[in-house]
Amino acid sequence: MPAQAHTGTPDPGLTHGSTRGSIPGGPVPSDVTRAAAELVACGSLEMGADTPEEARRIARLLPTGTPVYVNHLPKRDIGASLETLVALRRAGLEPVPHLAARRIASRAEASAFIEKAARRAGVTKALLIAGDIAEPAGPYPDSAALLAEDFVGQSGLTQVGLAGYPEGHPRIATAALNAALARKLELAACHGLKTHLVTQFSFAPNRIVEYCADVARRAPGLAVYVGLAGPTSPMALARYAQRCGVSASLRALQAEGMKAVRLFTHVDPAEQLMALAARLCSGSAHNVVGVHLYSFGGVVRTAEWMNGRITARG
Repeated sequence: MPAQAHTGTPDPGLTHGSTRGSIPGGPVPSDVTRAAAELVACGSLEMGADTPEEARRIARLLPTGTPVYVNHLPKRDIGASLETLVALRRAGLEPVPHLAARRIASRAEASAFIEKAARRAGVTKALLIAGDIAEPAGPYPDSAALLAEDFVGQSGLTQVGLAGYPEGHPRIATAALNAALARKLELAACHGLKTHLVTQFSFAPNRIVEYCADVARRAPGLAVYVGLAGPTSPMALARYAQRCGVSASLRALQAEGMKAVRLFTHVDPAEQLMALAARLCSGSAHNVVGVHLYSFGGVVRTAEWMNGRITARG
C-alpha cells in the first residue's frame, strides 16, 4: 500500500511548552500547537500486564480517567493482566484490557476474565484484536468470532475498541480488512456496544489522514484514535516497526534518503504529532478524537512525554 513520508527537518527548538515544531516553514501556528496538545490530552497509551506498580507513577502525569490499555502477551494467561487493571482503576485511570482472540483458550476463560475485570477493576471498555499466533489456542480465530459471543454484551462492557491499519496488514488484503471492520461494527451494534478505532502506528502522517477520512466515509460517527510510536530508542523502534508490519512508510523513508530516515529514527514522536495536528487543522478527518501512544515497555517515559505535550497547549 503506498505511503507518503513527511520529510520536514526536525526543529532544534522543539521542547515541551514550545510553540515551535517540525512543520517546514518556521513557527507552528498556535492552533496547530493547541490541536496537538488536545490530541494527547484526549488520548490514551499502552502498558504491559506485568507492571502494576507503574500505575500510580503514570497517574501523577496524566489527566484523571486517561484510558490505559493493558496488553495480552503471547503464552500468557489472559488473567495475568487483572492486577494491573485493578491498579489502574485505583490510581484514577481508565483500565482497558486487550482481548487477543487467538490467544484465548476457551469460551469459559474469556467470559470469566471479562466478568472479573468488570467486577474488580470497573472495566467497561476493551480492545479486541486477533492476536498474532499462527494457530488459535481456542475457539476464536479472530476478534469478530469473540465479539459474536453473547456474553460480550452481557458482561458489563459498554464499548469496544477495534484495530485499524493505515498501512494495511501484512497478511490480510485491504478489502478483507474493510469487510471485517463492517462485520465487527454490526456485531457490536447488536450487543448495544459503542465502538472506537485504534490504529497501528505509522510514520506517514498523510497516509494516516487519508485512512481516517476513508473510515469516516465507510463508518460515519466511528471515533478514531491515531496510533503513535512513543519515545523509544531507534533500534527498538525499528524492531517493533518490522514486527507490526509497518513497512510501507519505512520503505518510503528509506527511499527519501537520510533526511527522511531522521524522522524514522527520531526517538521523540513530537514531529509525527505536529504533522498530524497540522493536517487535521486543515479540515481533514474530523473523526480523529485523540492519539494512542505505544509505549514499547517504557510506559513511564511515554506518560512523561504526554504530560509535556499537554502542558504545551498554551
